[in-house]
Amino acid sequence: MHYKVGIIGATGMVGQRFASLLENHPWFEVVCLAASARSAGKTYKEVVGNKWAMATPMPKAMEDMVILDATADIEKIASMVDFVFCAVNMKKDEIKALEEAYAKAECPVISNNSAHRHTPDVPMVVPEINPDHIEIIHSQRKRLGTKRGFIAVKSNCSLQSYVPALHPLKKFGIERALVCTYQAISGAGKTFETMPEIVDNVIPFIGGEEEKSEQEPLKLWGSIEGDVIVPATSPLFTAQCFRVPVSDGHTAAVFVKFENKPSKEEIIKLWAEFSGVPQELQLPSAPKQFLHYFEEDNRPQAKLDRNIEGGMAVSVGRLREDNQYDYKFACLSHNTLRGAAGGAVLLAELLAAKGYID
Repeated sequence: MHYKVGIIGATGMVGQRFASLLENHPWFEVVCLAASARSAGKTYKEVVGNKWAMATPMPKAMEDMVILDATADIEKIASMVDFVFCAVNMKKDEIKALEEAYAKAECPVISNNSAHRHTPDVPMVVPEINPDHIEIIHSQRKRLGTKRGFIAVKSNCSLQSYVPALHPLKKFGIERALVCTYQAISGAGKTFETMPEIVDNVIPFIGGEEEKSEQEPLKLWGSIEGDVIVPATSPLFTAQCFRVPVSDGHTAAVFVKFENKPSKEEIIKLWAEFSGVPQELQLPSAPKQFLHYFEEDNRPQAKLDRNIEGGMAVSVGRLREDNQYDYKFACLSHNTLRGAAGGAVLLAELLAAKGYID
């Protein structure tokens, strides 16, 4: 498989992460980069240069690529690529319009943005959890009047720490879940240099995050009915989201109540055995072991565990009984790898393997 790819919004934190992840990808070759009008016409190195925030150097092949205008050059970009990754920083309605314009130019869009997450015929996919939702693309193409073009999105980065751990436990009837997330500054596109106010501090508010954390799991667990995805009506989620002084890695404290309470041993066994379509298909970015359970009391830790399986696995620990809920445990995922760019790359691999990008 070989596909030509564009990165829309290539200059931001998630765009940079896409660039570094795709540098040696076995299926996807980056052939164009796009950003806002003020970056267009300059090389990637000129624009990003000292704002490059990744641990690995800027990909050599991309340094001298001239940045195109994400809005004005849609037709040109669509003619150069098989599909695009989108990670733009714009107003929600502008993002919606932009992504739809690419789709209508017959260019599939795999988006990191939240704008289309609740569009009823846009699949929002965590590939191990709801890969079948990509089948809604047929309905979306009908609505857009496209042959190839469509939009697929990944879910918010915060819930990719706890939903994967809850997913294999659904058979016990999850009644309700309480989640507190402790989210890294890279989730806001920041570093310690650009967010000095977080040093020695915790900020108990992230705009829109609690609503996403409560609602998006229900779309992931929903079902296709006719031409739309109908979200599940349960379980009931409640969430609090804090910004903490951590560079990468979202941690979650999870409390869960079941209709039929499983044993601790049953839960740990299900976590160990859980795998999905990406593992069956051996997709290039798929972790071999999706959920890693730690027996130690002081794990998972962001600093030690966020990069397990290239940052694409989810770590779980501290499973124990609770006196108000049935169980409580801690989870961790890398927010810009599994949570953002890596999750989108894995979704693109799934779509490619299933023939949606041909």
